[in-house]
Amino acid sequence: MQDIMINEILASDPTKPVLIAGPTASGKSDLALEIATRSGGVIVNADALQVYENWRILSARPSKNDEDKAPHSLYGHISWDQDYSVGEWLRDVRILLNGDNRLIIVGGTGLYFTALTQGLADIPPTSQEIRETANKLLAQHGIQHLLNALDDETRAAIDVQNPMRVQRAWEVLTQTNRSIVDWQRTTPAPILRLDRALPILFDIEKDILNGRIETRFQKMIELGALEEVRENYDRWDPTLLSSKAIGAPELIAYLAGETTLDDACTRATIATRQFAKRQRTWFRSKMGLWRRYSPHAK
Repeated sequence: MQDIMINEILASDPTKPVLIAGPTASGKSDLALEIATRSGGVIVNADALQVYENWRILSARPSKNDEDKAPHSLYGHISWDQDYSVGEWLRDVRILLNGDNRLIIVGGTGLYFTALTQGLADIPPTSQEIRETANKLLAQHGIQHLLNALDDETRAAIDVQNPMRVQRAWEVLTQTNRSIVDWQRTTPAPILRLDRALPILFDIEKDILNGRIETRFQKMIELGALEEVRENYDRWDPTLLSSKAIGAPELIAYLAGETTLDDACTRATIATRQFAKRQRTWFRSKMGLWRRYSPHAK
């Protein structure tokens, strides 16, 4: 199945960017690397956590060995203590699109791909004061407190199980007195229309994906994830975007003596499955026109 997909891409228009989206642990990065090594091009990150320099293992960034096999861009280029928005990612991708190399854009952040191919509303940036207030409200009262401040239309439009999306909607409303849905109605044209790319969506069976997730975190531990978290321990700040890396809070708790390593790994695995479920829900609702790719189909 993968050989068929790769052969079709090799025979396609070389000027068209390749877009590869899929849930965590689905193997999409392997496909991107295979395409790049056989046909050339630059692999571009479309994962909101792989942009951070302090999480190579926990965010499943490409290894140094993989980076030696093909050019990679927008991986690990943001400091641990900085924010990085979808608008900033689009700005960086726009520059790459104006270059001479074919882009192979791969990742699991659905919002990046929809913003790229459907456009992004020009919402003013959130002030530091409002961001800090949102962080405190979320920490003290939970996600429901922020949800209660949103209108019905916004609650119906966003992933209400995702604290980052809920907080973003709350911040936009508080900053601008307009809902994020209202801003999205005035979305400008996308920088890359879907029909000018080769969009591929990993459609991996739930049981197979969960099986891959079950073994993934243990492999991360073997690769040095615990040491990576230990290096970040003294500067740990759960309010930072970089701290959303799955496994980081769990291993921080272990290093703080609050839990066992086995329990931390179990909770990280559960969190990964929950995250993958949210990703699949986003892909089903937002990416109906993308070509489905089932790498493990018989």
